[in-house]
Amino acid sequence: MGNQVQLDPHGEMLLRQYRELRPTLQQLADEACSLLRQALKEQGIYVTAIEHRVKTEKSLRGKLELKGAKYKSIDDVTDLVGLRVITFYTDDVDKVAVVAKGLFDIDWQESVDKRKLHQLDSFGYNSLHYICRLREGDAISATKNPRFELQMRTALQHVWSTIEHDTGYKGDVKIPREYLRQFNRLAGMMELMDDEFSRLRVVLTDYRRQTLALVKSGQLDDVPLSRDTFRNYLELKPFDHLNKRIAAVNQAEVFPVSMMSYLPVLESFGLETLGQVQHFIDENSDDAYQLALSQLAITDLDILSSNTALQYLCLVYVLKHDGGRDGLKALYDIINGENDANGMVAELMFSQALTLPFMNKGKM
Repeated sequence: MGNQVQLDPHGEMLLRQYRELRPTLQQLADEACSLLRQALKEQGIYVTAIEHRVKTEKSLRGKLELKGAKYKSIDDVTDLVGLRVITFYTDDVDKVAVVAKGLFDIDWQESVDKRKLHQLDSFGYNSLHYICRLREGDAISATKNPRFELQMRTALQHVWSTIEHDTGYKGDVKIPREYLRQFNRLAGMMELMDDEFSRLRVVLTDYRRQTLALVKSGQLDDVPLSRDTFRNYLELKPFDHLNKRIAAVNQAEVFPVSMMSYLPVLESFGLETLGQVQHFIDENSDDAYQLALSQLAITDLDILSSNTALQYLCLVYVLKHDGGRDGLKALYDIINGENDANGMVAELMFSQALTLPFMNKGKM
């Protein structure tokens, strides 16, 4: 068998028990992983990976050679099945732990929170380890319900642990002091990054809540224009009044569509806050209605999209700022994607707009 580890009789007995138990272990790994994955999904907790494995016979042999005497039976080996959940943020580790406590029976005497060790070189090993069993209703067998190990760590901790293993940092060869110092400095930097990413997420979450509160209170001048704030602003239905005026021309029905594609248009106009967007609506609504009327009054359109008002507002803004045919085409290119038809539509729109009062103000 080559370099295979030779075990004493007790170790060989444990290995035979493992072989008998292996089909159950594979079922356990699959079932525990499936239960945990589903529970995390139901709680809306997004993680970067959920891994599971059954310890190989080769790995078990090595473990039994070193400390086989401490195990009375194979049931005493708690990591024959291993699950690992890798999270994006440090605080998500605790969220996963809460889910695990509600899902499995935890052996608290065997479980360990290595994050509390606070050793200088422990970053890659700062996992939260639970030793678990399936609960009675989930157990795969009435007679056999082995324990399994659940590790919970962040993506940066996982990457660092892999790097340590790959470089042999924790190996048998003694690393020179200068290299140990570099490892420890890098570990400290990565631990700081882990903490700062979590802190930044909290700060950004609070910022989004504050801006949402400002939007709802109508304090729009204090809210910068962004994808999140514009989406929240749309919930106030700021274009409904103009949409209804335009739809009344032909007694048309308005059906909802997304207006997020207009955000880059508004940004291209130099609008930086929601207050400026509101002013843009107030200043151009009457002229946008007149432009829509000039087109729709000669049609029998009986259904309009909810972005109709915003589209005419943007058209009027371009025309008022001397955008001309080229400006209209650029607008259509942003909204519809670049194509030759946009030039023809822009030409037609510009010709119709020339007859309207707002195009002739100041021109005597």
